[in-house]
Amino acid sequence: MAILEIKNLKAHFHTRRGVVKAVNGISYSIEPGQTLGIVGESGSGKSVSQLSYLKLLPSPPLKIPEGEVLFRGENILAMTEEKLRTIRGNKISMIFQEPMTSLNPYLTIGSQLIEPLIIHLKKSKRDAWKEACAALSRVGIAEPEKAMKSYPHEFSGGMRQRVMIAMALTTRPEILIADEPTTALDVTVQAQILDLLREIQKETQMAIILITHDLGVIAGLADKMVVMYAGRIFEEGPVETLFHQSEHPYTRALLRSTPRVDVLQDKIPVIGGSIPDLSQVGQGCPFYERCEFRTDICQITFPTSRKIAHNHETFCHVEKFQ
Repeated sequence: MAILEIKNLKAHFHTRRGVVKAVNGISYSIEPGQTLGIVGESGSGKSVSQLSYLKLLPSPPLKIPEGEVLFRGENILAMTEEKLRTIRGNKISMIFQEPMTSLNPYLTIGSQLIEPLIIHLKKSKRDAWKEACAALSRVGIAEPEKAMKSYPHEFSGGMRQRVMIAMALTTRPEILIADEPTTALDVTVQAQILDLLREIQKETQMAIILITHDLGVIAGLADKMVVMYAGRIFEEGPVETLFHQSEHPYTRALLRSTPRVDVLQDKIPVIGGSIPDLSQVGQGCPFYERCEFRTDICQITFPTSRKIAHNHETFCHVEKFQ
């Protein structure tokens, strides 16, 4: 049974230039103990899709005109702010993409780490301090007691990212949203963090929503994958299936543009063009101008879901392409 189910979620920003449809009707679900990878270029709506229903974006300009987000059967979008606070940062935790802007520069690392433990888990300050030190040690920070008394500006970008990961994991959430969790980390530490996430997931059956540009991270950690572009889902299915039998031109283009160590590449292919202005997107497929397989129907209407298998679907008018 799904722990989180998103149904036709739309998140629009009302600006002077018009309505920016950052998320335009997406649906998917995730089960306990499962890892869902969300991939796509910058501006595809990956982060906004999570931040919007957790009410972590200013409203206005954000409005959610349609959709449901069910956490254990209860619609998050219909919850009061007070009820949502008991879930956000506790049952559903998030590792933010920018650790420097996510940590308060005026507070020590320790005071920020113990806060969710005191608020959500009702720990004493002493017990919260011990647990926070253990969490820092677990993510590879040496001398955690000293680190707890430091301020964010005293840490490197990678160290701050590890603090954010420790903070997100202290409450043992049921769902962890990891937005580019290993961006500022070197390869060795990245591997340690991914191993840590697997270990905690195995212990607690925590569900992970992993947002990343790194398809290598997706291949190593995720069970299924959602490919987003211009606020829409283009393809969804098991990771292994999408890597080897993708059925959307955009998914294939993403995979081709990823550097590989097993193939000699003189030049890495790129996807020509850029994501369209989301305030000007029409009724057709937003990938139309960049797609080498486009047909006339693609410019007129966005394709409906096409089932490839029971757990693999794509949104593309073209059924056969090489």
